[in-house]
Amino acid sequence: MKPVSYLRAGSVEEAASAHGGRTEARYLGGGTNLVDLMKLGVERPEVLVDITRLPLDDVREQPDGSVRVGATVRNSDLAAHPLIRERYPVVSQAVLSGASGQLRNMATTGGNLLQRTRCAYFQDLAKACNKRVPGSGCAAIEGVNHDHAVLGHSPHCVATNPSDLCVALAAVDAVVELAGPGGGRTVPATEFHRLPGDQPELDTVIRPGELITAVLLPALPHGAVSHYRKVRERASYAFALASVAAVLQLEDGEIRHAGIAFGGLAHRPWRARRTEAALLGTRPSPESVARAVEAELAEAVPLRDNAYKVTLARDLATQVLGSLSTTA
Repeated sequence: MKPVSYLRAGSVEEAASAHGGRTEARYLGGGTNLVDLMKLGVERPEVLVDITRLPLDDVREQPDGSVRVGATVRNSDLAAHPLIRERYPVVSQAVLSGASGQLRNMATTGGNLLQRTRCAYFQDLAKACNKRVPGSGCAAIEGVNHDHAVLGHSPHCVATNPSDLCVALAAVDAVVELAGPGGGRTVPATEFHRLPGDQPELDTVIRPGELITAVLLPALPHGAVSHYRKVRERASYAFALASVAAVLQLEDGEIRHAGIAFGGLAHRPWRARRTEAALLGTRPSPESVARAVEAELAEAVPLRDNAYKVTLARDLATQVLGSLSTTA
């Protein structure tokens, strides 16, 4: 039995001070991922800083029309909130696609951004994993890798980011608000998660001791439509093999705004910049949408067992974008 110190923080400042940037300290929100990893022995914190009582649990419209979502807002509350359902259906749909109702009742917005990969080799202490033990190797590269990355991976890690919410946040250009020992700062959601490179143990750009305080959803262009769609191995309670979050705005039949992101394909939500660039200013047709999607997925480098993901993501994105372009 490993002893763990526990502190319930009364303020953001107290939480940051208690954590102190120590490698053995962790913030505790809903605990739906952290506690599981502690049971497996993957996470072995010596200090838990409970942030569930901090005043970060509301969803508020801002004067500029954006919406600020506190870090401790429960996933169920986020998905059901009238502002989110009305203005950001892609976000609500993404949250409802993840986990089970019971887990969504516990899981928090900030925790969703910080959840670790569900790669089986990461969770198995008997297997080599550079994300868990830097320098030990990546067993997934030559192992069972049918649900691993096809974009942005490296010789050190081929794991995927498991979040549904983060894919939608990337598509809507959300901003992550952080507070820590060095003060506050903001990071675009598209830059919050890292590609593995030669440091796969670093999932995000968060600094030691920093705490997510909120996620800011900018106002979408007038008339924009959005959708999230996910393909998984079973109908519920499963992570994405591939998913797509898309936001489109059309004026006079031409695409004026496009925000598109893939999930299940990379170490982070994958913003499809090439697809967006190919679509902007065009009158969408099945052929032009298909070409735009192909422009992004041409960069894919499948592993031995997951080439199907390229076809799956292509068909999924083509269907979602085609549907949105007829309703925008």
